[in-house]
Amino acid sequence: MDLLPALAIGAALVAVATVAGLVWRAAQGRAVRGSGARVRPDELGAAADGFGEQATLVQFSTEFCGRCPAAARLLGAIAADEPGTRHVEIDLTHRADLAARFGISQTPTTLLLDADGVVRARIGGAPRADVVRARLDDILGRNHVGIH
Repeated sequence: MDLLPALAIGAALVAVATVAGLVWRAAQGRAVRGSGARVRPDELGAAADGFGEQATLVQFSTEFCGRCPAAARLLGAIAADEPGTRHVEIDLTHRADLAARFGISQTPTTLLLDADGVVRARIGGAPRADVVRARLDDILGRNHVGIH
């Protein structure tokens, strides 16, 4: 193979990989509309002995997830600041059934549930505080102002 076509192919591969990485990174921590499915605490196992009266932040983690501890601290702090809101962390390491049931392909993944246990939002990757708070405002029926 000639040098010029080989360099062109190499440059094209680098460009495609860079674009794919940027697209993946941009999607991390963003909230998307929830499925609208209703979740009961007993469906999540022993770790979820109950949901919040107003909202629940369900975090799916694994024991080898590097970003999960920071996500747990963030979600726990937000839940502590919001009356009637609870943070529940579910370890998927030995619960492949839950990963399949909720379509979890990365950890952390966070589901935001309303008072009835309906999935109103989903965040793939490490959650951002401003995004979680804005979605909670939506769930709790509060107006919010901010750039997202």
